[in-house]
Formats: sequence, structure tokens, C-alpha cells
Amino acid sequence: MLHRPKHHPSYLARARKALRYFSICIILGGFAIFAIDRWVTYSTQDQLFHSIEKIPAFDVAVVLGTSKYLGRTLNEYYINRINAAIGLYDQGKVNNFLLSGDNAHRSYNEPWTMKRDLLRAQVPDTHIFLDYAGFRTLDSVVRAKEIFDTDNFLIISQKFHCERALFIANFYDIQAKCLAVPGPTKHSGFKVRFREVFARVKAVLDLYITQTEPRFLGPKEPIPSKDSRLTDERTVIEEKVVTKTNQAIEKNVVNENTAIEEIATETLVESEAIENQPTSLPQATTE
Repeated sequence: MLHRPKHHPSYLARARKALRYFSICIILGGFAIFAIDRWVTYSTQDQLFHSIEKIPAFDVAVVLGTSKYLGRTLNEYYINRINAAIGLYDQGKVNNFLLSGDNAHRSYNEPWTMKRDLLRAQVPDTHIFLDYAGFRTLDSVVRAKEIFDTDNFLIISQKFHCERALFIANFYDIQAKCLAVPGPTKHSGFKVRFREVFARVKAVLDLYITQTEPRFLGPKEPIPSKDSRLTDERTVIEEKVVTKTNQAIEKNVVNENTAIEEIATETLVESEAIENQPTSLPQATTE
């Protein structure tokens, strides 16, 4: 008997099948990316501020770093963050600043650049703290708690960045809020926002899959709170008062001793004068 030859699927059919699977994967991947982006946004809306006037007082504000210049042009992302920080300090909303950013090399130092601009705005040096290991948003947020020992702080950045920073903070049970400052006015910022979508996917993978830790951790460098600063200042004042009091007492003691010595000397002189006087009166002469 003659057997019919078996027909193998053609390469075209295989390609169609592979393309179909690939398309399904693309659709599912796109849906997952979209879902993650919306998840990050919706889960942090209650922690956002859009106006300085509505912000309560915070002891620490974390300013997330970025480049000051894009080529030869001032970066509006940077300018708006710094201006917001200055406004918060001038209105008494924030006591200390933690400037966190990249310190890739000597000619690029985000924390120090921010510090110079705050100093120019009359923010005291004693209220500015630098985190040179804020290479990523995750590093900046986690190190604020683990290294600088602050668990209730305000973040300053643009809205899309605030949402991702708060998402990370929530994962680590950090009590944080964020001031969403304006973005650029000369362009839409579409490229930055597009990259942010994938940055959020990376953040979810870091937190829930790979459990990525900050690149550098180390000993704690606590930022002194306003209350502890007042306590320290009060202690210094009290120590100064005690020192001056002791000095005054010692001065008075010296003065008293000097006075006693002077009185004793005068008394001795008077005693000697009395002893040197004649013991009998001269007799009266008769004529």
C-alpha cells in the first residue's frame, strides 16, 4: 500500500504562530507596565502637596538631586526644587535640609551644588546636611532613614518623581510626604516622563523581586531635631551661666578677702598707734 507523505508545518505557519505569541507577550507586557505606572500613581496621591502654604512644619526636607545645567542651559527641574526649598525655609516650614544626589566625580557633585545655592539664599550651614551616596531614588529615600535617622520627612521633587519616591518610602514603612514642584515650561518633558514609566517598573522589581538595597550603608549620622537643637543650645547657655556665676563668686571672694586684709591691716596700724601713745597725761605746771 502506498502511504501519503506527512505534511510538516511550513516555515510561514511557524512564523505566524511565533508572531502571535510574541504579540500576546507584547500586549501583556504593555498592560503590566501600564498597571505598574497607575499603581505607583494612585497609591501615593494622599501624600502629595502642590502648594507650600498647605504644608505643615517638617523638621527635615530631602531634596532629590539632579543636574543644575543641561548643556549650557539651566535645568528647570533643578531650579524649581531649589526655589521650593528656599521658600519652605523662609516660611518656617522646614528646619533642616538633606541634600541627596550623585557625586560621580569632582566636577559633578549634586549635593554640593545644591548646598551652595541654599547658602547664597541665607540658609545657615548648620541646617544643611549632605548625602553624597544618593545615586538613585531608592538610595536617597532609604538612606534618609537608615543613615540620617529621620523617619518623618518631606521630599522635594516633581510630581512624577515624588510618586516613585513615596512608593519606595511606603514599602520601607517610612512616614514621608512630598512637595510636587512644577516641571519645565519650555518643553513638555515627555521624554523624562516616558523614561519614568520604565523607572517605575525597575523600582517594583527592585522592591518585590530582587530586594535591592542601597549601594552604600554605614554608621548613623543623625540629623539633630529642632527640639534636640534647642536642648543643646539651652545646655550651652546653662553652662555659660554656671561658668559666669562661678567666676563672679570667685571674684567676690577675692574682693572680700582683699577687704578683710585691708581692714586687718588698718586695725593693726591703729593698734600700734594706740600702743605707742604715752600712758600718763602731762602734769600741769604751777606758776
